[in-house]
Amino acid sequence: MSDKGERDYIGFATLPEQVHRKSVKRGFDFTLMVVGESGLGKSTLINSLFLGDLYKNRHIPDVSERIKKTTCIEKKTMDIEERGVKLRLTVVDTPGFGDAVNCEDSWRVCTAYIDEQFRQYFTDESGLNRRNIQDNRVHCCLYFVPPWGHSLRQMDLELMKRLHRKVNIVVVIAKADTLTTTEVKKLKEGILADIEEHQIQMYQFPECDSDEDDEFKQQDRELKASVPFAVVGSNTVLEISGRKVRGRQYPWGVVDVENPKHSDFVKLRTMLISTHMQDLKDVTQDVHYENFRAQCISQISQHALRERGKLKRDSGPTFNENETDRLLLQKDEEIRRMQDMLAQMQQKLKLTGQENNKQDNLINV
Repeated sequence: MSDKGERDYIGFATLPEQVHRKSVKRGFDFTLMVVGESGLGKSTLINSLFLGDLYKNRHIPDVSERIKKTTCIEKKTMDIEERGVKLRLTVVDTPGFGDAVNCEDSWRVCTAYIDEQFRQYFTDESGLNRRNIQDNRVHCCLYFVPPWGHSLRQMDLELMKRLHRKVNIVVVIAKADTLTTTEVKKLKEGILADIEEHQIQMYQFPECDSDEDDEFKQQDRELKASVPFAVVGSNTVLEISGRKVRGRQYPWGVVDVENPKHSDFVKLRTMLISTHMQDLKDVTQDVHYENFRAQCISQISQHALRERGKLKRDSGPTFNENETDRLLLQKDEEIRRMQDMLAQMQQKLKLTGQENNKQDNLINV
């Protein structure tokens, strides 16, 4: 019986191990965009999430500098290794966002940067050296909402409307320790109502597979129920009753950053790093980038059609008819290829949308 079992064994059961070894050897890339006005604790939260210091020796502008300050892009990269797995983390910060008196154009810098990374990836993907493409596309945007107020501001809504079809948006309520539990709940409800009213598409958590264990399903339900995440960040380690905690010391007590009763910090970190990092990358590739790619191919196809018409008009009766026919056939073939690629992508996006609708219907049932 043992000999028969050995003869029947092919060996493809080791495929997951092969994929794992190859992935670990290559390492992973993840790009996170952080958007929000100054003073909301964005830098502290990022350092708390990844246990590093990405913002050494930075300059804090005073009030006079902020009056005319414009939004800009700052990229910071750090290499993290944990249990032999390497992660190259890129944090795209937007200093100056919302700080100036006139904030109408703050969103332009963010959308232009995301589009530029898509455009660069599309160019590299269409080139000869496709095996060594550097993926700098933004996989997730943490949008920080101030704790003061009852819902989203007009500035928040304007940016989200322009970003929600380009990047995975995750809303974060900053400095949640300034609010009571009731106030946090009320602010979350107001934000969700604004998002639904303005039809803004936030990052949607994928549904759990039926074969997942009960603990993972419970964790998934808790993560979904916590959106938007109300967080507190801290880089200070305090000793309380013989136990070291990362938190903030106040005259009336200590806010433990990792205590789920005080903050959604652990849930945000779990979602962003432990459970949904790969899904954020997959949605970026399969939805947001495919939308951008379809638009590019459509524009190229339209340009080819215009060039074909111009060539036909400019050829004139004196032009060699065989040469004209050859060039026109080349243009027709190019247009056909572009249209086929566009049709395939549109079908793929349609199937993805249908699958999401099925999942939503199952949830509603």
